[in-house]
Amino acid sequence: MSLVMQVIQNSDEELRYPTPGEMRMFQNFCKTGERRIRIASILAENEQRIVERGSWRFWKRCPVTPSNSGNLRKTSSCQRDQGWYVRLVAYCVLAGNEKPLADIGTIGMKEMYNSLGIPLANWVEAVRCLKEERSPF
Repeated sequence: MSLVMQVIQNSDEELRYPTPGEMRMFQNFCKTGERRIRIASILAENEQRIVERGSWRFWKRCPVTPSNSGNLRKTSSCQRDQGWYVRLVAYCVLAGNEKPLADIGTIGMKEMYNSLGIPLANWVEAVRCLKEERSPF
């Protein structure tokens, strides 16, 4: 949910107009729109490179992991999930709200990897490796 939608929803639920502080949040959201679009575009354009380099770093640090077992299906699944995470970050940047990342990304990934028996420490390290790939924002 975007910052704008969240403030409107909260105001409506409380039967009030947005507060002056919330209105400033709207103003800032609008002012930063071009920058957020540019960042999301850079992430989209570089997703494959970010995932490939992040995966390489991860496998270098954690060579004994299911995604580095030689099983191409596991490797591609891992990289697909990493790409999904990069895309989710881009959505959050566009929305001006990190809530989807927490709700879907963090909680969803935790539940999924727990159900697959993959150590959460591996996912945390994989995300760290993705974050280390720098883009010119």
